[in-house]
Amino acid sequence: MAEAIAFDIATELITKLSSRALSQVGLWWNLKHDIDDLTRTVRTIKAVLLDAEEKSVTDNLIKVWLEELKDVLYDADDLLDDFSAESLRKDLMGGNKLTKEVRLFFSSSNQFAYGLRMGGQIKAIKARLTLIGSEANNFGFLVRDRPIETSFMTKKRPQTHSFVPKDKIIGRDDDKASLLKLMLEFESEENVYIIPIVGFGGLGKTALAQFVYNDKMVHDHFELKMWVCVSDVFDVKIIVENIIKSATNRAPDQNLEIDQLQRQLRDIIDGKKYLLDLDDIWNEEREEWISLKELLVGGVKGSRIIVTTRSWRVAKITSKCQPYVLKGLSDDDAWCLFKEIAFEQRYADSTNSAFVEIGRQILERCGGVPLVIRTIASTLFYKETEKEWRSFKNNELVRISQNEGKFLPTLKLSYDHLPSHLKHCFAYCRLYPKDHETNVQTLVQFWIAQGFIKQLNPSQSPEEIGFGYFKNLVDRSFFQEVKNDETWFTTCKMHDLMHDLAESVAGIESCVVDSDKIASKVIENCRHISINPSLIPLLKGKKLRTLLYISNNRVRNLSDDEIWDLIITRCTYLRVLALNDLGIEKISPLFTSETFEVS
Repeated sequence: MAEAIAFDIATELITKLSSRALSQVGLWWNLKHDIDDLTRTVRTIKAVLLDAEEKSVTDNLIKVWLEELKDVLYDADDLLDDFSAESLRKDLMGGNKLTKEVRLFFSSSNQFAYGLRMGGQIKAIKARLTLIGSEANNFGFLVRDRPIETSFMTKKRPQTHSFVPKDKIIGRDDDKASLLKLMLEFESEENVYIIPIVGFGGLGKTALAQFVYNDKMVHDHFELKMWVCVSDVFDVKIIVENIIKSATNRAPDQNLEIDQLQRQLRDIIDGKKYLLDLDDIWNEEREEWISLKELLVGGVKGSRIIVTTRSWRVAKITSKCQPYVLKGLSDDDAWCLFKEIAFEQRYADSTNSAFVEIGRQILERCGGVPLVIRTIASTLFYKETEKEWRSFKNNELVRISQNEGKFLPTLKLSYDHLPSHLKHCFAYCRLYPKDHETNVQTLVQFWIAQGFIKQLNPSQSPEEIGFGYFKNLVDRSFFQEVKNDETWFTTCKMHDLMHDLAESVAGIESCVVDSDKIASKVIENCRHISINPSLIPLLKGKKLRTLLYISNNRVRNLSDDEIWDLIITRCTYLRVLALNDLGIEKISPLFTSETFEVS
């Protein structure tokens, strides 16, 4: 997750370090020079972070550098939280507005001793940042002053085309028939009727569009057919050029202005019943889409535009009709596709009960997603013995999505398109087990506690903004089986592949601890954990910001004293502590009158 949030952490730190309240605290405790030095150091490193994040995709050394940097930035943020905690203990009364701001950074202990301790910690963090900053010189980073939200830090998807052999499409006959009805039989009030196909990456939206595009009835029905892969850059001029190129089989003259191009386009399509496939659209800006759509309305009644996209927002802005939602293959169709590839030249093996049993067990991991099935079946094509198949199932299958498969990078394109604040929220969801029904309100509360919610509009509550974040992720197909009541969302689930993606982008800062072996490997720098409470005594990390309880059949309930000793006194930077369903109502530590509620 370092590739997504290091820049944001640095930005947030600079905001805190530059605040009036902290500036006043610096004067009181003689820390102003140290705070200013730290601010300059963070600014210097922040300037190259965007370039570092992009280069980290192909350079493991830079990945390590970013993880080390992120850890120091988190420590600096924790240090500022320490200031805030001291202020809460002091509980100053009255004062003017500035005094009330300063109380967030004011200490209740001996102020002189506290200032010395804070000064030492600030210097230590600055020294670590300076060392990391000096290492940055070895990578030749470029200075960038602002992030590009859709900076694709993974391999871009290749350009698509209109052709696909009929025998390569398995299990989509019903989908094809439904789309053909919309294209050939449905009577629309509009001359040009737009049909969006929506689904997450790997389901085969493009393949289905190709399947329909090349159907003989479609070929005979439309006077003109055109195919354009739009992908990440929604540039109307480029799209118009590519439509003209697809329609005429030659590129328009170079250096033509958009006015000349739109005249050419309208000359080509006006008065014709045409089919245009706009594949892989990501643009969610309505005005940009309208500027293109206005050039396409000249077709005669019965013209069709097919739009393939991963985003419900794209579907909504491009068409008035309900999008065609593509789902995974049925079990039987998934097996047909798997068998077709894995046993291509070994028919006898396809009926061997041992191979069939192992193959079906492996297929359960694919979730009906054609891209996953093809990737895994292609790997098994080269494995010819039952022993190799069984070894693959037991050892390689759990790692293939992240190490060998093509489908995780495909899904990661969706993640790369997210605004940075949504990347935080999505990656945080890896703490839930697969197939877990998540309470949306609780999830939003966790996001708020972690500081992921940016309250730019004072009239909106953090909860309202958080639910908006969740809806944005739903619209982009990151969640499924979303339920709602009369007011808002209630529960949701995440597809296993999306969970794999969340685990991948979260990196080492998040971990699910469900065995002794995993608990012993959790590193000191891990910040978010979901865990079986009986394994808490094995944890080493003291920098945790999240500790969630995972329910299973091996739970040993912890006593109040154990929770106090193992969690409260050791994990001093916790922002989320969820120990639901353990029957604990209060934590009453020894030797103190304080009581903590647990929920």
